[in-house]
Amino acid sequence: MRIFDLLKDLSFDTIYGDVNREIQHICWDSRRMQKNSLFIAVKNKNVDRHDYILEAIKNGAIALVTERELDDIPKNVTVIKVKNSRRAMAIIANNYYKEPSKKLKLIGITGTNGKTSVTYFISAILQSLGIQTGIISTIENTINHTKLDTVKLNPTTPDAIELQESFAEMIDKGVTHSVMEVTSAALSQDRVYGCDYDIGVFTNLTRDHLEDHGTMENYKQAKIKLFQMCKQAVVNIDDRVGKEMGKNTSCPIITYGIEGEADFRASSIKCSNEVVSFTLCHNEIITDVSINIPGKFSVYNALAAIASCSLLGFTLDEIIEGIAKIKNIPGRFQVVPNDQNILTVVDYAHSPDGLKNILSSIKEISKGKIITVFGCGGNRDRSKRSIMGEIAGNYSDFCIITSDNPRNEDPLKIIEDVEDGIIKTQCCYEKLIDRKYAILKALDKANTGDSVIIAGKGHENYQIIKDDIIYFSDSDVIAEYFKGLSAI
Repeated sequence: MRIFDLLKDLSFDTIYGDVNREIQHICWDSRRMQKNSLFIAVKNKNVDRHDYILEAIKNGAIALVTERELDDIPKNVTVIKVKNSRRAMAIIANNYYKEPSKKLKLIGITGTNGKTSVTYFISAILQSLGIQTGIISTIENTINHTKLDTVKLNPTTPDAIELQESFAEMIDKGVTHSVMEVTSAALSQDRVYGCDYDIGVFTNLTRDHLEDHGTMENYKQAKIKLFQMCKQAVVNIDDRVGKEMGKNTSCPIITYGIEGEADFRASSIKCSNEVVSFTLCHNEIITDVSINIPGKFSVYNALAAIASCSLLGFTLDEIIEGIAKIKNIPGRFQVVPNDQNILTVVDYAHSPDGLKNILSSIKEISKGKIITVFGCGGNRDRSKRSIMGEIAGNYSDFCIITSDNPRNEDPLKIIEDVEDGIIKTQCCYEKLIDRKYAILKALDKANTGDSVIIAGKGHENYQIIKDDIIYFSDSDVIAEYFKGLSAI
C-alpha cells in the first residue's frame, strides 16, 4: 500500500520525502522490521522508540512516523511528523488492514472485573449457535478455540497493529463476530482508536490500575471512551458509574442488574459448589437460567452476555441454552477436582473488588473453613495492598500472604504492605514468600469440607521475579499435590 493511502484521516505536522512509495509492512519494534517497512516511533512508559529509529532504518524501514524533528535521517527515507504517534499508529494500522472492524459484528467489554468472563460467555453463546467467532482476551486470541496466527504480544488488549491484523485474519478465516476485552490502558493509549464497535459493555468500576491513571476519575474517563465509540451500550446499572453512563454517551443503553429495575434483571439467586441459578426478567418475560460457574458475580457476567446477544438479534431461548453449556473459564473460579472433598479454586482476582467477589461467593457455599492464599503484584498500585489484606482477613478463617508477580520490588515488602490490612481483622495468617510452598501449606491445612482459594494469578503460567520470567501454574501445583507428586 502507498504511504499516501496509509495517511487517510491522519493529521500530521510535516512530511519529508516521497509519499508514493509502496509499504509492505508496518511496525513499531525495530527488531521486527522487514524490507520496505514503515516504522512508527511510539513512546511507552519505559521505552521511547525514537531512540531506535536508525536501527529500524538499518533493518528495512523506508518511512518513519515520529513526534519530533530528527537529525541524521537518510534523504531516501520518508518522514511523517505527528503530534501523537500512538493515535497515528491506530489510524495507519486501520488503513493498512482495510478497516477490518467494519466488516465484523464487534463487541467490546470494559470494566475493572468480569471482562474475560463476559467475553467468554458471549463467545460461547455465539459458538453454540454455529457462528464463527473471534476472541481477543487476557487468556487467548482465538477463532472458535483455535489460536490466531497473529502473534499475541500484549497480555490483554493488543497494540493497534496487532489488533487490526487480528481482525483481518478473522475476516480471512470466515469470522463474522468478534468479542474482545478493552482495557482502560488500551483506551487511554488509543490502541482501539478507529475501531467500529457495534456493542460496548460496561461491567463495573472499582479500585485498580491507579499506577497508570493516577486517580479514579482518570480511570473512569478512560473507560467511558469506549461508549463514545459504539452504536449500542450494555451497562451494569447496579454500579455507581454505570448509573452515570447515560450522561456520557449518546448511543442507546440497555441495562442489566440485580438490585433494582433493569432491562435484564436477575432475582431468586441460588448458589452451590457447582452452579448458580436465577430467575431472569426481561420485557415481562420470566425464565430460569443456570450457569456452571458459581457466584453472584457470575450472574452479573451472564446478564451482560444475555443482554449483548439479545441486541445481536438472538432469542432468549437460544441464548440461555448456549450459556448453560459453559463449563469453565481458565483461572476464573476454576475448580481443581480432587478426591478429598476440598473445594479448591484458582481465580485471577487481583483487585480489592475481585477478591471480595470471589471470597464472598465462597463464603455462601463453603461448608467448612476458608483458607486463602494470595499476594499483590510488584510495580503496581501499592495503596490497594492493605485493602486486599483486610478483605481477605474478613472473609477467611486462615490466610497465607505470598508472592504474586513481585517484578522489581522486594517480595517481603509487598507482603508486609498486605499485612498492614490483615492485622486489622481477627483472621490468623502466615507469610510465605515461596508461592508453591504457600499453596502446598494451605492444602495441607485443609480438611474435608474446607475451601482453599488461590487468588491473583488465575490462568497465568508464569511468575515475574526481577527480570526473570519463570514457569509457574497455581492449578498445576494443586493437581500435583492431590496426585501425591508434591508435598511440603
